[in-house]
Amino acid sequence: MKESDKIYEKQAAANAKPMFRYEDPYVLFNSWMVEAKTSEPNLPNAMAIATVDENGLPDVRMVLLKGIDVRGFVFYSHAGSAKGEQLKQNPKAALNFHWKSLRRCVRVRGSVEPLTKLEVGKYFATRPRDSQLGAWASQQSKTMRSTNVFEKAINAATDKFSGVAVPLPPGWKGWRIRPEQIEFWRERPFRLHDRLLFEWDTNSKEWTKRRLYP
Repeated sequence: MKESDKIYEKQAAANAKPMFRYEDPYVLFNSWMVEAKTSEPNLPNAMAIATVDENGLPDVRMVLLKGIDVRGFVFYSHAGSAKGEQLKQNPKAALNFHWKSLRRCVRVRGSVEPLTKLEVGKYFATRPRDSQLGAWASQQSKTMRSTNVFEKAINAATDKFSGVAVPLPPGWKGWRIRPEQIEFWRERPFRLHDRLLFEWDTNSKEWTKRRLYP
């Protein structure tokens, strides 16, 4: 048997374990994230985030999940970026996590709220200094005439904050996606895949769940 076949069979066996017993989607998500951190070769917290522009045209890109709790999923970017402008106009988004090594996906849909300046500042202070300086130098999503312009802006920021802590740049923000739906998908042989959908009931303030056909 090929090594790849052994890996596939091992993961197929893992994906046969009961999933429906979970009552809280965050507990299930965190258990999958723990597994992804040991199996994904790079960035297990990478997620696609989809937004919609003023013309109703969808837009999607990859960002990094930087926090999760019962309030939702957190990420950071610049308010002047395409996603920042789109979220300002229409504060709703969808996420997709895809862990190829686990043969699993998680889809999230919900409303989006900005984090407080205190929350954003605390996270920004934990970033590597070069990333902090890059945030000051970059006019994210705007047209760049040449890489030299960007490099000069980085050098200027480096000189400006030499010997001091790099402060939070204007417009640098964080958002929290408050899920209305969280769907878990995992591969099983012969396309008999598992799909489990959690939906937030605004009346009971509880999660409901149901299986979906693959």
